[in-house]
Amino acid sequence: MGDYTAETINDFIHGRFPDATFTDDDDIFSLGFINSLFAMELVMYIEQKFSVTIPNDELKFDNFRTVNCMAELVHRQALPAVGQ
Repeated sequence: MGDYTAETINDFIHGRFPDATFTDDDDIFSLGFINSLFAMELVMYIEQKFSVTIPNDELKFDNFRTVNCMAELVHRQALPAVGQ
């Protein structure tokens, strides 16, 4: 799921910003093309695409700075559902 998750998030970002160049570890906010409004779009996309709910205490910029951070967030939210 890890590679698929990061790849899917990366594809979504590139769909909105096709000329953007970044790695899965780059801080996409520091690159200047991502803002807080797009961060909320990312939250909604991630919740819908991966069928997870991101709790308020996880809605921090640090969880959305890199593609890998977002993929890790998805995994953390998906794990409790798997264990039930």
